[in-house]
Amino acid sequence: MTDWQRFDLADADVRLAQLFDAAEARDWFDRLYAEVTWERHCLRIFGRQVQAPRLSCWIGDAEAVYTYSGTRFVPRPWTPACAALRERVGAICRQRYNSVLCNLYRDGRDSMGWHSDDETELGARPRIASLSLGAPRRFRLRHRREPDQRLQIELPSGSVLLMAGATQQHYRHDLPKTARNVGPRINLTFRSVATA
Repeated sequence: MTDWQRFDLADADVRLAQLFDAAEARDWFDRLYAEVTWERHCLRIFGRQVQAPRLSCWIGDAEAVYTYSGTRFVPRPWTPACAALRERVGAICRQRYNSVLCNLYRDGRDSMGWHSDDETELGARPRIASLSLGAPRRFRLRHRREPDQRLQIELPSGSVLLMAGATQQHYRHDLPKTARNVGPRINLTFRSVATA
């Protein structure tokens, strides 16, 4: 039985659980750092092509093609570590995931801007599981229309944040830059992409 911490947010289902202790999280970080083919993605933002402020890799089943920020991503094959983590995370989230976006935040200058994971191929109520490994970083959620509905948490290494229900429809989230001297962080966001 997973011990989920639930957050009181209107129009959302957001929960946090600790999946790994510090030593296990460090081991998974090292495996992923070595196994994943990290690359700098180009994204279309406000009509311009820009390089993402982090390293990434789209991994998944062969048919799990995904489009976001104006770019189409064909998945790379599952690495052994990503496949094992898919099973672990899927079991506690009660979801079969067919893809994962791997992000490497090298230091506090790497970030993720405000967005929602609301692409059509994720469905109307996606269950997105975000596994954090490495340096803790601040994560923020804010309601699109209700400014009082917001959340700011520091995601610890080894934790899983589940965003389900209507969360993506009503909220945006980000991982802001920080001037603090922080180490690298790997984040895996598991998704179920609709396939033809």
